[in-house]
Amino acid sequence: MPETAVKTAAEIRQDFLDFFTEKHGHTFAPSSPVVPHDDPTLLFTNAGMNQFKDVFLGQGEREYKRAVNSQKCIRAGGKHNDLEDVGKDTYHHTFFEMLGNWSFGDYFKAEAIQWAWHLLTEIWGLDKDRLYVTVFEGDDADGLEPDEEAEQLWKEHTDIDPSHISRWGKKDNFWEMGDSGPCGPCSEIHYDATPDKSGSELVNRDDPQVIEIWNLVFIQFNRDKSGKLTPLPAKHVDTGMGFERIVRVLQGKTSNYDTDIWMPIFRAIQEKTGGRPYGGDLEDHTDIAYRVIADHIRCLTVAITDGAVPSNEGRGYVLRRILRRAVRHARQTFGVERPVLCDLVDSVVESLGEAFPELKKDPERVAKIIREEENAFLRTIDRGIEHFHDAAERTES
Repeated sequence: MPETAVKTAAEIRQDFLDFFTEKHGHTFAPSSPVVPHDDPTLLFTNAGMNQFKDVFLGQGEREYKRAVNSQKCIRAGGKHNDLEDVGKDTYHHTFFEMLGNWSFGDYFKAEAIQWAWHLLTEIWGLDKDRLYVTVFEGDDADGLEPDEEAEQLWKEHTDIDPSHISRWGKKDNFWEMGDSGPCGPCSEIHYDATPDKSGSELVNRDDPQVIEIWNLVFIQFNRDKSGKLTPLPAKHVDTGMGFERIVRVLQGKTSNYDTDIWMPIFRAIQEKTGGRPYGGDLEDHTDIAYRVIADHIRCLTVAITDGAVPSNEGRGYVLRRILRRAVRHARQTFGVERPVLCDLVDSVVESLGEAFPELKKDPERVAKIIREEENAFLRTIDRGIEHFHDAAERTES
């Protein structure tokens, strides 16, 4: 780590945007909503490239060839679903920010690789010995060759230790937005946070000490509904860096949830539930509940702001599941029998409102929708408990 003061999450986000706008001619493109109203193939926006899908397919264009932003993303349904992991580990979220830079038929692999390495190691000063890179090993079923070009570019355009480059299959190193659409081989950058830098064997092993922080995707193909790959009219770059993960790394933490991103929400949970302070333990039920509730209220607040509502189908059903999971933790762990998620909306606005001003427009409406949904579910829980007690009494008699 560099010998400098620890940056805040807001400063880290701005560093990324400034690096690409000021140094490399990118245009800032505001985040699209997490509800992709014009794309029936997606439940939620799950990556920064979603709003540029028409450009990648050659069906649309923008006034710029290079873009950068922090995209609001939800991965809680469909192809990319992290819901059940949330709360149990240090790095999964239903809602998260994806820092990304794009090239629409402009620069390609060489620049993407060189700039990523420069930002991580020169601007942010990450220890090069802690960085590992993966590239695509090819896939016979799809008729795809290994991405030897990317591997060679890492060796030529950066000073990464060549032994820190490894090849992986389609599951890890061929990125697809969904079952169909633009796709291509990718090169992931992983950070080794083990105390003795011994994490080489933990890359892509779902170990919390060695996590993927940035994915450089080289969009070259379109997969149609039959599964066939067709080369696109032009080659594009689509990168995605997990904001919560890079903040954790740059702030020297061992968990995403230990950074300043989460503190306003944890304080609000403690205030509204009367619980003890968050302790960060992965096995403790109270700390698990903190993570679940904090993550889920962020997701609900953002999704409802962007036009989704809990319901019995589609993305509305996903939101209902998320809300009910949080309510169960509030009730079972904190003993709160009244609506409480609705009282946490303001803490989300405090945390995210500067980056995403739309959250400030009508938080009262968002809280009202959440409160009504909480009340309905709490009545269901109460009826279930009553039926359980009745059944238990009949059994005893």
